[in-house]
Amino acid sequence: MSVQPVIAEENLVTVVIADDHPLFREALKKLIEVDPGLRVVGEANDGREAIKLVRELKPDVLLLDLVMPVCPGLETLRELSSIASPVRTLLLTAGVGDSDVIDALQLGARGVVMKHSASALLFKSIRTVMAGQYWVGRECMGDVIDKMRLRASAPELRRRTFGLTPRELEVVFTVVGGYPNTEIAQKFSISVKTVKHHLTNIFDKLGVSNRLELALFAVQHHLEPGAYGMSSEDVGRPVTR
Repeated sequence: MSVQPVIAEENLVTVVIADDHPLFREALKKLIEVDPGLRVVGEANDGREAIKLVRELKPDVLLLDLVMPVCPGLETLRELSSIASPVRTLLLTAGVGDSDVIDALQLGARGVVMKHSASALLFKSIRTVMAGQYWVGRECMGDVIDKMRLRASAPELRRRTFGLTPRELEVVFTVVGGYPNTEIAQKFSISVKTVKHHLTNIFDKLGVSNRLELALFAVQHHLEPGAYGMSSEDVGRPVTR
């Protein structure tokens, strides 16, 4: 017989689920509470209920369905941002290609979780946003970036580098592709420490504070390989020293 560890109350991650399908909410609650470090403290049928529960219960994480009656996901996010709630919101969606996902991220959502994702990814996404990061996995990032490319398309392509060096541009391209630091280091035959150093410089030059903001900035300003005479295959090709 396995025994689950006892988690102190102050270390529990509290979760509110907002989805208009009762069966989905119940299944999601049971799944989440398999992890002894997570506890579902409230369930909402629509955005208005979600906002009320966030105000009253002050959960750590809100799992928010994008499409709901009364108050849809985006409207809920707008209101939460206006009250400066510290809750970390993960958007639940069946299709990340919808442009509303981009709006959600810009309105303060901490990430996107596909409804068909494996349970391990759901747990990982919650831990990721609790650590102060964004959850946009590589598969999701690709769809998000594709949508941003369509939105940011302009009659004239501006090849501004914003003061970035060729190596820093290459690092930007890989971040847009959703690669983690370890894989970026492998692609360029450099250390993870060097990758972090490049990212620090890039963040400072572009005025962004995290990888998601960097990816969105890059697409909005056409910082992509094709705009600089490079192909996607060129990104990651070892540079001759």
